[in-house]
Amino acid sequence: MTAPRSIGISLPSLGEEEWQALREPLESGWLTQGPKVAAFEKAFAERHRVPHALATTSCTTGLHLVLAAMGIGPGDEVIVPAFTWVATANVVVYCGATPVFVDVDPATFNLDPAQLAARVTERTRAIIAVHLFGRCADMDAIAAAAPGIPVIEDAACAAGAAYKGRPAGTLGLAASFSFHPRKSVTTGEGGMVTTADAALAETCNMLRNHGASVSEEQRHRGPRPYLLPEFNLLGFNYRMTDLQGAVGLVQLGKLDRFIKERAEAAAFYAEALAGLPWLRTPEVPEGCEHAWQAYVCFVDEATAPMPRNDIMEWLQARGIATRPGTHAVHMLGYYRDRFGLAPDDFPGARDCDRHSMAIPLHNRMSMADYAYVAEALHTLG
Repeated sequence: MTAPRSIGISLPSLGEEEWQALREPLESGWLTQGPKVAAFEKAFAERHRVPHALATTSCTTGLHLVLAAMGIGPGDEVIVPAFTWVATANVVVYCGATPVFVDVDPATFNLDPAQLAARVTERTRAIIAVHLFGRCADMDAIAAAAPGIPVIEDAACAAGAAYKGRPAGTLGLAASFSFHPRKSVTTGEGGMVTTADAALAETCNMLRNHGASVSEEQRHRGPRPYLLPEFNLLGFNYRMTDLQGAVGLVQLGKLDRFIKERAEAAAFYAEALAGLPWLRTPEVPEGCEHAWQAYVCFVDEATAPMPRNDIMEWLQARGIATRPGTHAVHMLGYYRDRFGLAPDDFPGARDCDRHSMAIPLHNRMSMADYAYVAEALHTLG
């Protein structure tokens, strides 16, 4: 092998432009949600071809806003995939509703539409479809399996992704995106709700600002400074800051370049790792655009040279960071104990939990870095 390197699983790509973008809100004194957030929302909506985009503190709070705006609460059920980040299920519990898990297809890591219909009941109010790692869920198959039930996109990983020519964020009733540093574009923390439903957007807009009838910007710039907004809804403080909005605007302008670079790296991995029978690499469905938030493989331990965890430790010792794709939520302590779940209840999610492996892919890697990772994996045999 070539000389050892130190390659992180993910690093945000930030520079002078983001640094300079902070000057205006810092100098103006408008630091909380204001004109920069509004400009970021407008640009995000245009890029994803959706009428309404509302910035939030995170993808999690965005999903919570959507469920709350839909009036989901105790007695209601919301279907979620069993293999996803825990937040997808948590937001259902926040509303007092019950998360109903559906297994995933290990070939895609996404919700398995073939197993969906059996989990629908008269109490099902919504389905949260996760576009895991940047690959859109099979939205047409999900809609066909559960006709009439609103589908919400957990698009945390999917900024810039597309399904059959339609951008993520336009594929369901509403969507929520993440700008966490492990995503392709980042604001540190932050999220974005998108929807074509004007009434839902209006309710989300009020709920993210304590339930206020007008925004802080409208109030402070209005002609009657003595007026306070009405509060007819019990809301939350889920507002993005203008500092984040300023950075987000710059990052969004780089999104297409970032995805292009990641797609090129993914293509390199696919070719370079094709000769490893024990490692299944991710695929892109025809007509779809993968956002490549992460490059997550599946380790076949029946033919692998060693168990997945040992492979990850072996790579770590050679300066290559890896991670499990994510976790099987039904195997986590809170959900296991509260809902009486066992690993074998959702075998697809269980296997993804135990055998998925993300290898480094981000916009600060060089082709020499990618070659080093591929060479290391081939060294294993």
